[in-house]
Amino acid sequence: MFDRIRRYAGRFRGTEDEKAPQSRPSRERRTHNLFEAAAAYVAARAEDDQDRIEEAACWVSPEALSFGVSELACRAVITLARERDESPSAVARALLGLPVT
Repeated sequence: MFDRIRRYAGRFRGTEDEKAPQSRPSRERRTHNLFEAAAAYVAARAEDDQDRIEEAACWVSPEALSFGVSELACRAVITLARERDESPSAVARALLGLPVT
């Protein structure tokens, strides 16, 4: 599963071989992966910090950010379901304020 994610993410960044040593980002301008961007974006949204939302949204393409946010949501629901000893469906519906079916 993680190999598929790495390959998917690699499409957005390119491989290390494609980057010349002089084109590698400096410590201040390093690239962010889609999971870092998703975590920063969701945390900023939760804190209603518009500047951080916009900054994180610029780190990766909109498609990559969407994938990362979706993956984060899945992992969060699974973790909460395990902690609560409930089904992921029940947890997801409860988080959204929907009646449990």
